[in-house]
Amino acid sequence: MPCAQGMHTGRDWPPGPQVLSGHSKWANIKRRKAVVDAQKGKIFSRLAREITVAARQGGGNPDANFRLATAVERARAENLPSGNIERAIARGVGGGDDTNYEELQYEGYGPGGVAILLQVMTDNRNRTAADIRHLFSKYGGSLGETGSVGWMFQRRARVRVRAHDEEELLLTAADVGAEDVEPEEEGFFSVYGKPEDLRALRQGLIAAGVDVVAAEFTMDPTVRADVGVADQDKVLSLLDALDEHDDVQEVYTSADFGEEGANA
Repeated sequence: MPCAQGMHTGRDWPPGPQVLSGHSKWANIKRRKAVVDAQKGKIFSRLAREITVAARQGGGNPDANFRLATAVERARAENLPSGNIERAIARGVGGGDDTNYEELQYEGYGPGGVAILLQVMTDNRNRTAADIRHLFSKYGGSLGETGSVGWMFQRRARVRVRAHDEEELLLTAADVGAEDVEPEEEGFFSVYGKPEDLRALRQGLIAAGVDVVAAEFTMDPTVRADVGVADQDKVLSLLDALDEHDDVQEVYTSADFGEEGANA
């Protein structure tokens, strides 16, 4: 069966060996890390913070606050207990937590010139900036000015799904207006579209019977930077250190590790 016209699938067509992009490699590493982080409570803290900020900005009703709805859905996908979700919403709508989180974006370069984009929530801008600058320097990168690498990324809608029939998913995704479908680990796929279409993509896939795991906004690189074998460990060490910082919500990179690094 031919690929849906105009849709990129992250692999050759007809179906052949899976070829992961560098972005997929880092995304897959983050998902594996999330299992460990959840055991330490780190991922839960990050998810709860997003829920609190979303509720503070748009109210505590997920039906009327799409950012909150997507945050709650993602939290449930990561097995954040319902009680934690309810408390995070309560804090956001005035439940006794007066912490004022500021949402910031940091941009910089890693070893080999790869672009790195960070989304941050902090209650102390100066402390966080000093920490991020130190991590970039420690691991062979450099913190850049605002706009230095942001132009290399585009905001997109991403719906993560569980599916066993790739061909059927491709046709369904095309029908609901998706732009790309990218395979992840076995049985999971990311369906991408325009950011303004996130709600429609999610609802369309659910209506078609697709098992939707989570829906969110993401930042995809429009320019890729090949990472040589000598720099792969250095780049991954920097990405990992940034991702471990308590104030960092998301880490995006233009790093492309190629096929050799895909199974690292």
